[in-house]
Order: sequence, then structure tokens, then C-alpha cells
Amino acid sequence: MKKPLAGKTALVTGASSGIGLGIAEALAEDGADLILHSREASAATDQLVADIAQRHGVQVAYQQADLRNVAQIEALHYSVMEKTQGLDILVNNAGIQYVEAVDAFPVEKWNDIMAVNLNAAFHTIRLFLPSMRARGWGRILNLASVHGLRASPFKSAYTASKHALVGLTKAVGLEVAQENITCNAICPGYVLTGLVEGQIEDQMRVHGLTREAVIREVMLDRQPTKAFVEIAEIGALARFLCAPAARSINGLALPVEGGWTAR
Repeated sequence: MKKPLAGKTALVTGASSGIGLGIAEALAEDGADLILHSREASAATDQLVADIAQRHGVQVAYQQADLRNVAQIEALHYSVMEKTQGLDILVNNAGIQYVEAVDAFPVEKWNDIMAVNLNAAFHTIRLFLPSMRARGWGRILNLASVHGLRASPFKSAYTASKHALVGLTKAVGLEVAQENITCNAICPGYVLTGLVEGQIEDQMRVHGLTREAVIREVMLDRQPTKAFVEIAEIGALARFLCAPAARSINGLALPVEGGWTAR
């Protein structure tokens, strides 16, 4: 039986671990060939590419780029288009975080967060959308956050970037609505990834709390389930949004946060 994404090619940014890798695995299970992106290459990356290709029977390639640099994003686009017949699925997953009071927030950290979390998504969309239009089909998934729907103290840059990413998603969704292309944002609550581990340390610093207290009182306090979201849950939603049955789901910010935004 033919897999639903067989013959499709997906680029997933920030795909060497965490949510990005989980989404890449889910798309590969449905038959999509993959371009995995990360900022830095390593022997582990090579092994990851080979492992996914072997387990799922799909083509897997790797592209390195610093998404803070527009020239490197454009080089990423050129390389992907040179290696493939065109891109069908774009997953803007790469993201960075820093926690600090707004009046003490380092300007360089603000600029980096905006560049990776927001600007990079704009650039990849503007570059790869023509390929989707030429193929008459496309799926764009932007990994926003519950912080694209709600704010938290000490996260001014992250919250601003994710709110803007949700806005970009809506605008693009409207632009492509009649072209068999969709653009949606997934808004996870807290998922225990490397990025969140880094946030735990930052939150311990700014709040003066222990690790256990940060998890209980800062992070999971607003998630009614009192549990971290699983990476596999995000992958399953991404898989559905790329499926034919999701063709009328467009321009939405879909929360996966245990009920946080129901409050």
C-alpha cells in the first residue's frame, strides 16, 4: 500500500534532535523524503541521516546553515533545489530562547531570537513557496509555541517572535488558500527538549528556584495536565496536517498544551 506522503520531499529545520527530529521521523513514516537541517554538522548527524533512511526506506539528506544569516538561508534554498525536483513540505521548526527581564535583555540575544524564530521562517517561505506553486501542492508548518498565544514574564523576545510567527502563518495561509497549499502553526506547551532544559536553568536563575520548583511552579503550573507534552504528539499532528484530509485546515495556530489556553 502506497504511503500518503510517498513522492513528497520535506525540509525540516532544526531537525537534529527534539521536536524537529520527531516531526521528521513522523513524515518519513508516511513516506516523505527528507532534508534535515541543523546549524552544525557532526558524525552523529551523518549517522542520523543513515539511520532514518534505513528504517523508513526514504531518501534523507542533510543541510547545514546558520539561520541568523540570510545568505546562508539562500544558499540552503539553492542546495535543496539543486538536489531535488522541488520542495513539497516546509517545516520551520528551528528556534532559540533566552530568559531575562526586558530592561536587562541583551540586544544581541533579542536580535538572534528574532532572526531564528521569525525572520528565518519568512525567508524560507518566500524562497520555497514558488516551488510549491509550480508543483500545485504544498504544506507549510511553523512551529510556534503556546507563547505565540499567551505571554510569560522574562520571555519578551521569545513571546514577541512567536506571536509574530502566528501572524505570519495567518497571512500566508490567506495568500495560498486557493492554491492547494496550506500554512499552519503548531503551538506546543512545554515539551522536555534540550531547549526547555536550557530554560529550566535560566528560570532557576531569574526566579531563584530549584529545578523541581521551576518545573512544578513555573512551567507545568499552567498546563492543566501537569505533564510535559510528548514529542510524538507533535509529530502526529504534523503528520495529519500534511495529509490530504487536512486540506481545509489553513491559517490556524493549533495549541498542543494540555489545556493551557482553555483558561
